[in-house]
Amino acid sequence: MKFKFLFFLTLLFLGISSELLAQQGRQQLLFNDYWKFHKGDLTGGEKENLDDANWRKLDLPHDWSIEGPFSKEWASGTGYLPGGIGWYRKTFEVAPYARAKNIYLYFDGVYKNSEVWINGHYLGKRPSGYTPFYYELSKYLNRKGKNLIAVKVDHTKFADSRWYPGSGIYRNVYLLAVEPVHINVWGVAFTTPEVSQNNAVAQVVVSLANKSKKATNIEVRTELRDQQGKAVAEARQQVSAKAGQEAEATLSFQLKNPKLWSVDNPNLYKLYVASYVNGKKTDDYEEQVGFRSFKFDANKGFSLNGQPMKLKGVCIHHDAGALGAAVPEEVWVRRLKALKELGCNAIRMSHYPHQDYIYKLCDEMGFLVQDEAFDEWEAGKNKWIEGWNVGKPGKDGSHEHFAEWAERDLRDMILRSRNHASIIMWSIGNEIDYPNDPYSHEVLSTGRNPQIYGKGYQPNNPPASRLGEIAQNLVAVAKKYDTSRPITAALAGVVMSNFTTYPDALDLVGYNYQEYRYPEDHAKYPNRIIYGSENGKGLDAWLAVDTLNYISAQFLWTAFDFMGEARSWPVRSSGAGLLDLAGFPKPDYFFRQSLWSDKPMVYIATSKIQEQTGNQRFRPVTPAWNWAAGDKIKVSCYTNTEEAELFLNGKSLGKKPFKQATARVLDWEVDYQPGELLVKGYKNGKEVSQHLLKTTEAPYALKATIDRKSLVGNKKELAHIEVDVVDKNGNTIYGAENEITVNIEGPAKLIGLESGSLTSHEDYKANKRKTYRGKLLGYLQAQPNAGTVKITLQSPGLQPQTMEVQVK
Repeated sequence: MKFKFLFFLTLLFLGISSELLAQQGRQQLLFNDYWKFHKGDLTGGEKENLDDANWRKLDLPHDWSIEGPFSKEWASGTGYLPGGIGWYRKTFEVAPYARAKNIYLYFDGVYKNSEVWINGHYLGKRPSGYTPFYYELSKYLNRKGKNLIAVKVDHTKFADSRWYPGSGIYRNVYLLAVEPVHINVWGVAFTTPEVSQNNAVAQVVVSLANKSKKATNIEVRTELRDQQGKAVAEARQQVSAKAGQEAEATLSFQLKNPKLWSVDNPNLYKLYVASYVNGKKTDDYEEQVGFRSFKFDANKGFSLNGQPMKLKGVCIHHDAGALGAAVPEEVWVRRLKALKELGCNAIRMSHYPHQDYIYKLCDEMGFLVQDEAFDEWEAGKNKWIEGWNVGKPGKDGSHEHFAEWAERDLRDMILRSRNHASIIMWSIGNEIDYPNDPYSHEVLSTGRNPQIYGKGYQPNNPPASRLGEIAQNLVAVAKKYDTSRPITAALAGVVMSNFTTYPDALDLVGYNYQEYRYPEDHAKYPNRIIYGSENGKGLDAWLAVDTLNYISAQFLWTAFDFMGEARSWPVRSSGAGLLDLAGFPKPDYFFRQSLWSDKPMVYIATSKIQEQTGNQRFRPVTPAWNWAAGDKIKVSCYTNTEEAELFLNGKSLGKKPFKQATARVLDWEVDYQPGELLVKGYKNGKEVSQHLLKTTEAPYALKATIDRKSLVGNKKELAHIEVDVVDKNGNTIYGAENEITVNIEGPAKLIGLESGSLTSHEDYKANKRKTYRGKLLGYLQAQPNAGTVKITLQSPGLQPQTMEVQVK
């Protein structure tokens, strides 16, 4: 679905009329501004005569759960944050030019159990909190007066998820105005049945609606345009539709010497589709598309455009710490850039459809995507309330609506996103077969079961045979709407599922944390395409991919720390990420970079030798050079260069070739001395990278940077403010936990402060917060008025800092 932003929302809803706009076909605009919100249930929230004058005024997206407060009375699984019920209302008028049009209201996601009314008329309910949905408003619109939209959101069952879901209308809302003869929402399907360097064939299937009162002949025109806007291919077709009926057009065209889409060169085209009646345009649609071919092979792994490659993937959740689930696009731009720098080329959208713009960004930035529909099917999984695997779990969750809604949710996920070049597989489920949670089988009383809840076979649990039955049906549904991509699922209980028809129902079989099974199952099931759908960060898990041709991928759990799936209080977030909640890299980020990136890099972190326990890779390391006199320190070096040399206060402590690395980590044992610890990486005898640690002194000042010096106010663009606590020499103090206050003057607002701490219970909506490991991230969002924004950062006893940003 392509969103065409035309100036301001007011064009459509404040009555501005324009013949030019009326001739442009569809108008699809953000519908996020000027809502009212009431937290708590009430009677008649949809009524037009309800007095909402004292309701809170806000703009969407909005997540009320992240406003807190954190409390032990809520659930660890969902981040110890509240759920509840919320009501949203918005009034608008239809502009004169749109009064004869059909109008749709589109929600990208509402968590959850949303119910929607227009002028008191009930439009429907959508239990899913992640699946996009829409309603036609035309029948109930007051076309020459005020209209009222009311939305009830019911997240009363707050312990309904294994991660933080958020609450409310936490994604974008759009209003779509079209002529009676128009292209359906999600009505364009673009596929590329033939792709090579020399030639490509594209097929475009267009679903049309005729909501006029007479039979109509419709001409469908489609055009492919390059990035300069030049038309490079086109096709036309005539179809007819009876009054009140739909029609479908199938068009195809060839493109010579296409610019192929790949992870390194994500070349995209613009697909333009329009409908005409009697030579007059009635609708138009535009979307980015790409040409690429890919293949999964049971013996050779994955190839893109004929080139073998490994999928270096990560799993993500949709939240961003302080922002909860209401995350602006610019936040994910910054996060995806960090993943590109890591060497990552693939993303698993765990475990539900994500925000619409993330898929667009993956197209543009070159990430291969697995899109996933469900985390549970007909029976509920454990939802931890007192801490992960602590106490008695709850069973509330999406399974309650699976029988009625699963097929529609899966369909809508695919229809919404099927034209994205980045998406290469659809997943129908994550860990549905987690042993005894809830499905069980006799084999669980024997053999090796690394992931299992309870002891052995549980005869009172649902039988594992149901997995294959449900999977077969879901795969059939998915293939009804898209046959151009394989269908997969992430299996946690392979030892059990192998005794069912579940793996055979899939085109690709994902293994979660089951690397030890790869050789055995490849030999036993030679036609099965196996890949790592969720994996730990240990070196062995990567070597299982890197050294086996038939294993194409791993998806690390996870890219970023995320809210929920928490241990016992006071921990309220998961620390599984390579980067923290603020998007700041951890040491493991750089170890992974040394494995995945081709760009020369070197990185050092330190630890006391007596602290070393267990696996070398997982001993605690600190990217700092502050220890006590006489401490014996292990310096660990992550690099992809041929050699590395360590220097302490300018003196070389020796050069080591990478081939001497243990578990791909170079180590030096050093007697601590304050000063500078420097490592240099070499290739062909030349320095290609270096990393420096300095002994820091007492906190002295704040040092802040902002990633944008100007913002566009009417787009509510966002900037990131990175704040460091530094000593008098300007060095970041890794252990600093100073409280910082951020004051904003001018046409912008602070929408969140994030430190990365997993245990902080500070108010996420306050303008002050303690740093964590010496750092803090602020989110600054522009407001519509133009002017200068003054940002003042202060902390007791430290030199403050002031910055300015221009809002246009």
